[in-house]
Amino acid sequence: MSQTTSGSKRIKSFRFAPGDRLAGKFEVMSLLGAGWEGEVYKLRELGTGVERAGKLFFPHRNVRGKAARFYAKKLHKLRHCPILIQYHSQETVAFEDQPIKMLVSEFVEGTLLTNWLKQQPGKRISAFQGMHLLHALAVGMEPIHDLREYHGDLHSGNIIIQRHGISFDLKLLDMFQWGHAKAENIHDDVCDMIRIFYDSTGGSARYRRQPEAVKNIVMGLKRSLIIKKFRNASQLRHHLENMEW
Repeated sequence: MSQTTSGSKRIKSFRFAPGDRLAGKFEVMSLLGAGWEGEVYKLRELGTGVERAGKLFFPHRNVRGKAARFYAKKLHKLRHCPILIQYHSQETVAFEDQPIKMLVSEFVEGTLLTNWLKQQPGKRISAFQGMHLLHALAVGMEPIHDLREYHGDLHSGNIIIQRHGISFDLKLLDMFQWGHAKAENIHDDVCDMIRIFYDSTGGSARYRRQPEAVKNIVMGLKRSLIIKKFRNASQLRHHLENMEW
């Protein structure tokens, strides 16, 4: 671990193991993931046995608790948006003599879109399946954009598939902190959704053979053309529900 400018140690990993107890309330079950901001663990609530997820922030990524407060307030504001994981509480965990902020949320069963795609023939899905995936994303993101908020970090590694058939039931992980929402943040979400659709249906290797209905959405991944046609998730959803094949 390197030193920060304040003299405290910069944490690169918490290394919690199954059975460790956090904040006197939770038992660690497993590590779910790690990223730029911190680590996420599957937890068991000691008093109830209920499974939860806990995101622990590296202190240098959460100066004065700003990042944790941002996530907590944003998730509370968006609590009626079904595609987002529901926030429960904030806890303080002691680690190497440092107080670490942990956000506790619901634990969601499912498969990451990244891993699910690897299991599909050719590691891709058909244009028809892709349309349903994109529609599920647009429907889920619509109430977020209606509240003039954004996700900011949409990609296949941040999407959990809970169920799929004629439609997809999805949950989104994480959100990125760019500060207060601007139009460009919402535009980024739209472009990211379309990029996910493009990649999931075969990317550049399949694009030239895709039907015009696909190309009329992807538009060569040219941001200016995409934003001119779809300025938010609502416009994208409306197009999908009314397009002709």
